[in-house]
Amino acid sequence: MKNISIEIPSLVENIRIVESFVDNAKEEYNLTDDLYGNIMIAVIESVNNAIIHGNKTDKNKNVLLSATLHDEQIVFIVSDEGQGFDHQSLPDPTAPENIEKVGGRGIFLIKNLADEVSFKSEGRTLELTFYLN
Repeated sequence: MKNISIEIPSLVENIRIVESFVDNAKEEYNLTDDLYGNIMIAVIESVNNAIIHGNKTDKNKNVLLSATLHDEQIVFIVSDEGQGFDHQSLPDPTAPENIEKVGGRGIFLIKNLADEVSFKSEGRTLELTFYLN
């Protein structure tokens, strides 16, 4: 089991550090291009949510990002220091009344890109699992 992790201050411009982290994971774990694309989008969206919604862009609060390779899967964990949220009370972005809305698709997108998504610590930690084959 190989683990890599970083901790970043909650500034939107730190997303480029997250991109480098995912690039490193691609090299480290020899990920396919398709899987890499899904991981890049889902992890960036998760970290963005952690920075903006979780930590309210408070640069004194950090986002922790880690990747662990298990036998047939890679697991990314994104944690923030915010209040948490109830992921089950989010409006459905595919509902007719929400189709025109600009936001509100992040979690929906993440759930569609990752093979498994679980919320822990009252929504402060998001665990994204991607199957390797």
